[in-house]
Amino acid sequence: MKDEKLQKALARMGLGSRRQMEEVIKAGRVSVNNGPATIGDRVSQGDEIRVDGRQIKYTAENEKRRRVLAYYKPEGEICSANDPEGRPTVFERLPKLTHDRWVMVGRLDINSSGLLLFTNDGEMAHRLMHPSSEVTREYAVRVLGEVTPEIARAMTTGVMLDDGMAKFDDIKEGGGEGVNKWYHVKLNEGRNREVRRLFESQGLKVSRLLRTSYGSIALPKELRTGRFLELDRKDINTLTDLVSLRPRYGTGLHGAAKDKQERIKNKPLKARRSENTRSTTSTAKPKSSASPASRGSRNTRDRNSKR
Repeated sequence: MKDEKLQKALARMGLGSRRQMEEVIKAGRVSVNNGPATIGDRVSQGDEIRVDGRQIKYTAENEKRRRVLAYYKPEGEICSANDPEGRPTVFERLPKLTHDRWVMVGRLDINSSGLLLFTNDGEMAHRLMHPSSEVTREYAVRVLGEVTPEIARAMTTGVMLDDGMAKFDDIKEGGGEGVNKWYHVKLNEGRNREVRRLFESQGLKVSRLLRTSYGSIALPKELRTGRFLELDRKDINTLTDLVSLRPRYGTGLHGAAKDKQERIKNKPLKARRSENTRSTTSTAKPKSSASPASRGSRNTRDRNSKR
């Protein structure tokens, strides 16, 4: 018997959502073993699958090693594989894969920094991003102005934005001096610039935004901007549990790769900034001397790491 449905296999390999892949199949852009594919076709190891004439290397779901990267995105990088304007992208510093690809989990706009997850499992990425999964994202946000109790109540009750109602699940003060204050917010969806738009709806301007966690994964304290760490099996399985995916044999790091990762954790690599911001904007984590904001951000990560 064939292993899985074609549209599911294509989505799992990171080519798009299942619905998108169904449309691609309906449009006649997919072939299996040199014949036109149809919705519901099943495929297995050894089948030749092509999309728009390009061969897609198929690996059965239970044979493919599930991998996840945690990347500290600096400001100035684009969350895209390619940019027509030639700006640096988040994919440029990731390790190369053979007959596989990294799929980005969620996005951060060019002016935001912090945790980005990447995986070679398209189905996992899709579930982690889908609104129905309600995976919590946490951010440290520096705001020009004060969030009064009334404003905080409005943003946690619900605000009507251009694309519908939006709200934070939680908002807490994070310190700061003068007109710039830090806040730590949680929400369980990832619409375009949603955090910024929620604050802007209350007449407040976000001057800095840092994602500190995504689901069960907190921004590792030893990770520097422009660098990545690969997650081990325990962390990956915790993530997949959130979205009801079964553990997979061979998940995570092994052998020399695991030893190298431990060395990086013990002696972190230096931060790398985006070329766009190298001469004008610092993208390093807030220093401890910068006061309550940075301490709050670290406390957020420490609490998440103990979950």
